[in-house]
Amino acid sequence: MVKKQNHILMKYYSTNKQASDATLEEAVVRGLAGDKGLYMPREIKPLPASFYDEIENLSFQEIACRVADAFFGEDVPADVLKQIVYDTLSFDAPVVKVKDNIYSLELFHGPTLAFKDVGGRFMARLLGYFIRKEGKKQVNVLVATSGDTGSAVANGFLGVEGIHVYVLYPKGKVSEIQEKQFTTLGRNITAIEVDGTFDDCQALVKNAFMDEELKAHMQLTSANSINVARFLPQAFYYFYAYAQMKKLGKADNLVICVPSGNFGNITAGLFGKRMGLPVKRFIAANNRNDIFYQYLKTGVYTPRPSIATIANAMDVGDPSNFARILDLYGGSHEAISSEISGETYTDEQIRETVQKAYEEIGYLLDPHGACGYRALAEDLKPGETGVFLETAHPAKFLQTVEAIIGTKVNIPEKLQAFMSGTKQSVPMSKDFASFKAYLMKN
Repeated sequence: MVKKQNHILMKYYSTNKQASDATLEEAVVRGLAGDKGLYMPREIKPLPASFYDEIENLSFQEIACRVADAFFGEDVPADVLKQIVYDTLSFDAPVVKVKDNIYSLELFHGPTLAFKDVGGRFMARLLGYFIRKEGKKQVNVLVATSGDTGSAVANGFLGVEGIHVYVLYPKGKVSEIQEKQFTTLGRNITAIEVDGTFDDCQALVKNAFMDEELKAHMQLTSANSINVARFLPQAFYYFYAYAQMKKLGKADNLVICVPSGNFGNITAGLFGKRMGLPVKRFIAANNRNDIFYQYLKTGVYTPRPSIATIANAMDVGDPSNFARILDLYGGSHEAISSEISGETYTDEQIRETVQKAYEEIGYLLDPHGACGYRALAEDLKPGETGVFLETAHPAKFLQTVEAIIGTKVNIPEKLQAFMSGTKQSVPMSKDFASFKAYLMKN
């Protein structure tokens, strides 16, 4: 930690341990460390027992302010941080009973109806604050998306002065509604349609950060969950879920199941556990891209090309945030396995789960939440209560979900508004030279 103007700033180190420490501002503006590692806070502060004693009496925003203060309080003035939190969380994240011992944490009540609204909105506001503070002219945000990240980030940053967002997405591999949420905005948002997979999009972003000529030409940062300002705020809703479960008298032996793709979401939950959040254990639910599941089974991490599934936001073959999980547990497979278990489901199993939950319980799952729900239904032990993260509204996967349940799904007004917009995108090959040439012209 370093002293600055009579207070101590939190330092962030790289998971690759080759780059020098950074301040929060440097970590947020850079996105990725110079040695290609991901930034981690030097310290994870536990919250006092008194906070957990009264947590059920606090609002979502009050809880988030306490958590945000532990992460960012040394770097951002209290009034600014409070404003950022309250602006970010202008919507609820209710816990809804699905079965006796299984609850859904509905994270689709924000502007783009996906959990990434929390991280996307928080990061946009924090980065906007740093840009104003430094008097920077223009920061360019590069973000690769397999669906929901693009819309959450684009809408979070829409109209934020001094920031231009480039959203890279795999052509033909995101749902029409997801695509419309970031290709119809215009203004300071440019959608780039890459002829490739999500992994290709992510590789273009990472290569751009490593290119010295490009970095000299324009100030670049990332808004993927590799950015600490994107993934850390996702801890807010884990604390809020616990508060709601405690109010119901169901918080003992709490198991949280997270549908997992790039693993930023579950990492935020693991940070919460380090801060004292009383979660008994976590389950990471994968689709057929079961790289983490295989790691838990074998102790060997073997990334491979991603496979397209109906739970497309989880189609990730080399999850970026695995590096953070490894770092958090000191590289110990045993320590990771003791707190996280895994499940993996085929498209057929996901369809079956959506159909059964809808027919038998009347609860409509999206394909990602279905993985979370099924893992709890299969894994919960006597006396445990499970909460799964319902990460996006089922209507975002309209054709898939309607085909499964055989009936129309109501499209929320927020989504209908996006659907009426006109798509604007820049076609791009997956070749880095083309992407670099395009950016160098801007």
